[in-house]
Amino acid sequence: MGETFAYKEYLAGLLAGVATVITGHPFDTVKVMLQKHNTEAHGIKYKNGLHCTARILQTEGVKGLYRGATSSFVGVAFESSLLFGIYSQTKQSLQGGGQSDVPRPQVIIPSAAYGGAIISFVLCPSELVKCRMQIQGTDSLVPKFSRYSSPLDCALQTMKNEGVTGIFRGGFTTLLRESIGSAVFFSVYEYVRYYMHLQLKPTLSDHSNLTDMGIGIVTGGLSGVAFWSAVLPLDVAKTIIQTAPDKSSTRNPFAVLNSIYSRAGLKGCYTGFGPTIVRAFPANAAAIVTWELAMKMLGDKS
Repeated sequence: MGETFAYKEYLAGLLAGVATVITGHPFDTVKVMLQKHNTEAHGIKYKNGLHCTARILQTEGVKGLYRGATSSFVGVAFESSLLFGIYSQTKQSLQGGGQSDVPRPQVIIPSAAYGGAIISFVLCPSELVKCRMQIQGTDSLVPKFSRYSSPLDCALQTMKNEGVTGIFRGGFTTLLRESIGSAVFFSVYEYVRYYMHLQLKPTLSDHSNLTDMGIGIVTGGLSGVAFWSAVLPLDVAKTIIQTAPDKSSTRNPFAVLNSIYSRAGLKGCYTGFGPTIVRAFPANAAAIVTWELAMKMLGDKS
């Protein structure tokens, strides 16, 4: 494959990340608002994702749904570039040059988990800023004077008040979520794609772009749903750890989930599941279609 090929995977991954944010950020804002407010013992409660969306639109309009998107664009584009690039490169080296069509879990799982672990170091600070920006909506409990004026202001204030380690608050939880989630995501992606191509081969001698796009939508969408179904409780814990007003509060995701579970059961650990799953399908379908299209345009035939 050589070094000349490497940059293409990172560039395609970057474009996939941009597609993800455009499609998925509004759903993400709703998810974070639900996780923050509906897990608190008292405070605002939203009936469901639609109620929360309506409240945001009513008080702030469409731009309210894209609150915190600036850090997300930078974070997700960079993170997606790294994830797809590292996954592809690691997979190639583990396959030992031989291009096997059949998905092999001993290749897919370590490649994906490794990529996920690496990107968690980028994702953790960018998501901390994003979550803190998202929860200071107009009907949040954050007093006007202590609000962050921009993502940069949020990052600087966090470091000033909590030290440099403060910006990496929830890092262990992010690492767990990303390595487990990525292994699930790419396993589902590779297997569903392999079997769909197998089923469609007899009927289609040459795959049209439309067919490839259809396969991309299904594989990307299902992989995204699988990712979040597997790791949403860790994501709930991460939101709570990162947005806790008391900086001495626990950073242990299992302790956080244990207290939610004892208060609200399994349903509490899956707070925000509706908007997350609704978002997971289109956002990841957009990512995979963009990634595959970009790879094809950059001259990769596989």
